[in-house]
Amino acid sequence: MPIYVIDDHPLMREAVSMLLRRHRAGAEVVELERLGQLAEAVQSNGSPDLFCLDLKLPDAQGVSGVIQLKKEYPGIPLAVLSASPASDIEEQCIEAGADIYIEKSSGAFEIGAALRALLTADSGFEEVTPADNKLSKRQSQLIVMLDRGLSNREIADELGISEHTVKVHLWRLFRRLGVKSRTQTLHYARTHGLLAV
Repeated sequence: MPIYVIDDHPLMREAVSMLLRRHRAGAEVVELERLGQLAEAVQSNGSPDLFCLDLKLPDAQGVSGVIQLKKEYPGIPLAVLSASPASDIEEQCIEAGADIYIEKSSGAFEIGAALRALLTADSGFEEVTPADNKLSKRQSQLIVMLDRGLSNREIADELGISEHTVKVHLWRLFRRLGVKSRTQTLHYARTHGLLAV
């Protein structure tokens, strides 16, 4: 299934497409410069496997594009790639339905790793802990770290991984538990015995 890269800046669009092809050999990547071209592109190329969306498009600004994509394609992973600092709009994007927020100023390795993790999100979790038969060791570890009130940066530092990788791990955890936020994760964990009360 094709990956749709929607960005009105040709150089950025080509760079993201190149990264995607590098991380998934033979991937079909469809490049669009505006959201309005999507319906026709899906008819021609097929259902999406992943969306990579810029926040500033000629026909969509801010989280409006995220909302539109999630309304039309609720089950498709959505990565927002934006020039805006994460502190400005990341939370709004996640609340609107984006699965991950990636700053364009991140290096190619960081962007590639985050996109690759999204593309392989359903392909098996790490070793399952015997206690609950549901979460991986990493996911159980994340719940404890969330309970400690650690930020993504603090979790990344403690685990020795990138902040983008933390975001992908959290996205997988949210999907596994059927929740949309840290608060909901902690509530679920407490009510289902995944955390000591």
